[in-house]
Amino acid sequence: MKAVVFHAIGDIRVEDVPEPAIEQPTDAIVRLTASAICGTDLHFIRGTFSGMEKGQILGHEGIGIVEAVGPEVKDIRVGQRVIIPSTVGCGHCQFCEKGFFAQCDNANPAGKRAGTVFFGGPQAAGGLKGLQAEKARCPFADTNLVPIPDEISDDQAILMSDILPTAWFGADLAEIEPGDHVLVLGCGPMGQLAIASALVMGGKVIAVDRLPDRLELARHQGAEVINFDEVDVPEAVLKLTDSDGARRVIDAVGIDAQHAHGGPDKPGLFGKAKEAIEQAIIEPTARKLGSHFVAGDNPSQALDWAVECVAKGGTISIIGVYPPTDRVFPIGMAMNKNVTVRMGNCNHRRYYDVLIEHVRSGKLDPVRILTEIEPMTGAIEAYKAFDEREPGWIKVELEPAS
Repeated sequence: MKAVVFHAIGDIRVEDVPEPAIEQPTDAIVRLTASAICGTDLHFIRGTFSGMEKGQILGHEGIGIVEAVGPEVKDIRVGQRVIIPSTVGCGHCQFCEKGFFAQCDNANPAGKRAGTVFFGGPQAAGGLKGLQAEKARCPFADTNLVPIPDEISDDQAILMSDILPTAWFGADLAEIEPGDHVLVLGCGPMGQLAIASALVMGGKVIAVDRLPDRLELARHQGAEVINFDEVDVPEAVLKLTDSDGARRVIDAVGIDAQHAHGGPDKPGLFGKAKEAIEQAIIEPTARKLGSHFVAGDNPSQALDWAVECVAKGGTISIIGVYPPTDRVFPIGMAMNKNVTVRMGNCNHRRYYDVLIEHVRSGKLDPVRILTEIEPMTGAIEAYKAFDEREPGWIKVELEPAS
């Protein structure tokens, strides 16, 4: 079958690979009808999140048709149309039973302390082959495959594999109450759906980015917008919040943040030197030169702004990805503001009941951020356009069978 395969930092290819097979009695094989490109995939390709091995199939977002099931699969049937949640849980351990599927005791072959398992990641994340392929093996199928109602289209469903649940998770972690000012850092695909989720929860959203097309989409959704190439972000947030700061902050950026290219927040020589030192410590393998797949230049930017801009006694929700090597956080400022910080990998399976109902009813329509649909044979060029943040390239769906 065809798949998008990682070879090295900055080097991915569409290749022929062996088809998956049932390995455990609780497995299912899904023939993918759509997958997608995510910013997390770029972290691996840029080297800002290390540990990827040559030959790994990329991708953790997928939907498709169940083609085969193991003998212990009871609820999922061959022929069903399903969402594949990005993170994997067994469904019956102490964490899964409490809804913490991303911290499952049994999914990771390295043991119960090993952490989150997701498709298309490093060996430390379970080593599962990814979903940018024509077929995939899905463990614990009864827990991890979600039947898609007929009223939900494939284009809507693919956005429910990862980014909509993760965005909703971010808004949930932020503890949004009606009328709260909610600051969303980053207006990429995750940020856009975090904005949508916060608005559904009754928040008054302020969105930060530097790219005009992303800021315009955020504005169209109903957010106040801040271009960090033009104004000082903390100062602008204070002006919009009666000098209080935002009661809730969602970091939808993560490790590949960029510093301002203009305006008062553009760093001087000292600031750039600090960023370079942080990069060398946090992401020593990151690709820093080249025409594509180059790491962001300020890994702690979103965290710094989050703590500066949050109101006293407020909540910061971190859903942007940071590698285990990152130990930089403004803890002193956060402590002195009595800030609550909540973060983690999304427990996708926990949120499908509410999200399916919201999408079915039209309360949330994730498809508004889907800007490109490309055949998997064109995945490399699509990755490059997404990596370069070309105008209009906000969320990219791949069609494996094309």
